[in-house]
Amino acid sequence: MTDATRTYTEAPLTYWDTRHRERDDLASGGHIGLDRPGNEIFYAIRLGQLLTLIGDLSSPASPLFVLDAGCGKGHFARSLARCGHHVDAFDASEEAVTHARAEGGGPRFTVAALDEWRSPWLYDVVMCVDVLFHVLDDAQWRASLRNLASLVRITGRLIVTDENTDEPVPRGDYILHRPIAAYLEELEPMGLSHTLFRPYGFRENRVGFHVFTRNR
Repeated sequence: MTDATRTYTEAPLTYWDTRHRERDDLASGGHIGLDRPGNEIFYAIRLGQLLTLIGDLSSPASPLFVLDAGCGKGHFARSLARCGHHVDAFDASEEAVTHARAEGGGPRFTVAALDEWRSPWLYDVVMCVDVLFHVLDDAQWRASLRNLASLVRITGRLIVTDENTDEPVPRGDYILHRPIAAYLEELEPMGLSHTLFRPYGFRENRVGFHVFTRNR
């Protein structure tokens, strides 16, 4: 085990707090290998696809209820709120949430882990962008995924990002891409079916949006 691996696996919250504190609003939750213009493009591509997947209809009288799980500094949450959606957002990093709250923009930002968030209502859309493949522990990953799925209303959507692979793919010291079969094993018994995979289509990135729809 390398020092970098030990640092992340033993103290992931410390890693993310440090990353959110030391890097700018895009690189802290974006691609650390890209410069600022590159991350601007990366965020814009993902946001455009998210808006397509969520839909372009919004009504002040009946906005969509959206949950951004692992929101980082709130870039996507604020963008969706500007589109008229009612957005709750949370992240395990206090550094990230403090920054998000200071920026404002409409969403309600809260500090919580993926497997801890509770809500008095269900959501039309629960999204978790570039977060789950950073959860290295399988038990924690399963608990997190099941908790997010439990927050989706009937006919609602769970949108998560990962590679579209048939076997586990570790990348670097803090990324583990899991196969679609692992997602289905957890989600199908909860009444969610896999309805779409849409790759980012950004440079060499193999990650994309997996959409699961709750049918019961």
